[in-house]
Amino acid sequence: MATTEERTRLSRETVVDGALALTDAEGLEGLTIRRLAQHLSVTPMALYWHFKNKEELLDAVADRLWSLIDTETDQALPWSERLRALMTAMVDVLRAHPQAAGLLFTTQPYAATNCFGIMEVALGIFAEAGFSPAEGAALCRHGLRTTTTLAIGDPGLTPRHTEDEAAEFIRHKRIALETLPLNRYPHLVGAAGPLTEVEHPEASFAFGIELFVAGVEALAARHRE
Repeated sequence: MATTEERTRLSRETVVDGALALTDAEGLEGLTIRRLAQHLSVTPMALYWHFKNKEELLDAVADRLWSLIDTETDQALPWSERLRALMTAMVDVLRAHPQAAGLLFTTQPYAATNCFGIMEVALGIFAEAGFSPAEGAALCRHGLRTTTTLAIGDPGLTPRHTEDEAAEFIRHKRIALETLPLNRYPHLVGAAGPLTEVEHPEASFAFGIELFVAGVEALAARHRE
């Protein structure tokens, strides 16, 4: 049973912060009530005082992620600039917590109500751009997929590679492409170098966001026509 001292010092916010930190370190698989209790130096029953089960805890972690996304932008800016800023803010948060990013897809909105503010801002931007509510909803879904993929699919090699191993991996990959039959894969052979370069993360994220925003701008222009 949780002690009075544990219940007093262990707030719901402290539990959620601990759960997010543990997820960052060990992934969602490592987030269990027992493991979190060890992480916070309390008994498991102290956590059940705040959350009935792991599902409720995961919902709270997702809600915390949504709450970290900054939606404040200059309303005088064009809608495309505000969309770019919102997506950048989302990517920044998800890059900081990539292990938990997938929760934004699996958690119901009623269980993570901080998502409503972000959705309202995004839908308002799309409405200003001339899209219907149904089109705005579709763009919201694809925008979330884009930002999550950018954050989780961080460009570059995994941390398990040493610098020498990474260089050797890239060299072999480039050689494999360069030695393909030129008459069958001329473009692939010609792009062997760029295809095997390790992208700079910041440039990669900016390009991914720009690609989405440019697509939305093109669709909006088509609507106006």
